[in-house]
Amino acid sequence: MRKIYLLILLLAATLSAEAQRAKSVILVYLDGGPAQTDTFDPKPEAGRNYYGSYKGVCKTNVEGIEIGEKLPLLATMADKYTLIRSLTHGSNAHETGHYAMITGDTSGGAVVYPSFGAVISYMKRDSYKGVLPCYISVTSANSRFNEGGFLGNAYKSFDTGGKPESAQYEVEGIVNKYIDRQRMDSRMALLNKFEGEGMDKHTIDSLRGVNMEFIWGDSREVFNLKNEPDSVRERYGKSRLGQSCLVARRLVEAGVPFVNVRTTGWDTHKKHFPKMNTMLTELDRALSALIADLDSRGLLDSTIILCGGEFGRSPKVLWEAPWNGGRAHFGAAFSYLVAGGGFHGGKVLGATDKTGEKVAERPVSPCDLIGTVYLLMGIDPYGTLPHVSEGELPILPSLLDSKKSHGLLYEIIDIKKPDNEK
Repeated sequence: MRKIYLLILLLAATLSAEAQRAKSVILVYLDGGPAQTDTFDPKPEAGRNYYGSYKGVCKTNVEGIEIGEKLPLLATMADKYTLIRSLTHGSNAHETGHYAMITGDTSGGAVVYPSFGAVISYMKRDSYKGVLPCYISVTSANSRFNEGGFLGNAYKSFDTGGKPESAQYEVEGIVNKYIDRQRMDSRMALLNKFEGEGMDKHTIDSLRGVNMEFIWGDSREVFNLKNEPDSVRERYGKSRLGQSCLVARRLVEAGVPFVNVRTTGWDTHKKHFPKMNTMLTELDRALSALIADLDSRGLLDSTIILCGGEFGRSPKVLWEAPWNGGRAHFGAAFSYLVAGGGFHGGKVLGATDKTGEKVAERPVSPCDLIGTVYLLMGIDPYGTLPHVSEGELPILPSLLDSKKSHGLLYEIIDIKKPDNEK
């Protein structure tokens, strides 16, 4: 198998930073699994057992594209994003679904791969010069699969914690309402008195300087949402998701390469539609504001936005007790929204059947999507990563397996498919 991998690597197209279209990625991760039929792949003709409480649709500003009735703001800007309606990995379990969508690895091997945020962090370790971490999760990582995998914890996400929707956004290790600059300076002075003369002061002062810049430098202000006009905060919505998306925009402005915005509550086995009435409205407001804000600031072309979860939800509604109108886990066919950073707008890739239960056109595997993100970020999706004991391993092993991959998404990006790439 190793020889096959190496052969494919040798035959793969030579991809370099010259192909880079994007500088940053924002992953809006709907943890628990959003219902594709209520969001990006509505099925109003399938009958009430499938559309449930949402028979209507929103016609978008792109002729022929319709989305769920609870997403009217996103419907006004379909020219800015593409809908992928044929994602599939076949798993209905949260753990394996998370792993597939966060790492792109569905090979079933024993090696635990890093998340694609960690891979981007590793690949940008020399070129990124910011004080803030290269990979940040607002407010927490999706799961343990946001760790560095075999690359190590140096590349896992920095979790901000806190509540960005509160009066003061307290960020883990950076912003604490009980500690002001004067108190911190007095603590540092006291610490200096206790340190012995025999210590390596040069090394200590160097590391402390970096830490203090992280805590009290200009980068601290990235998390100060009081600097934003209230009209902007209102546009995103004062929900946790809305203000997290606003933080993501500010982090991208500061040059952070990968921002993960995690929102929970999408695992709606019971009373699905009452919950969606609130959650879809919050998503519509936050995501539409993020896309529009980045676009107006000239940042959308260099920022990839991804929105989706670890899988979708069953198109057929579970009306019976104890579910009472819920939807189950569904990994056979689900949707993602992609925008910016070299992804085309105003398109739909792939399709499901009339009930949304099977992929009917152009299946897309997790490795296909993540590999395309790598490509747009100037990272060779057919390249390798160093493993401490296994040597160089494929960055996306599933991309090298014709049974696991259906090909990079050249149909919806600004990069032409090389002639020698399958």
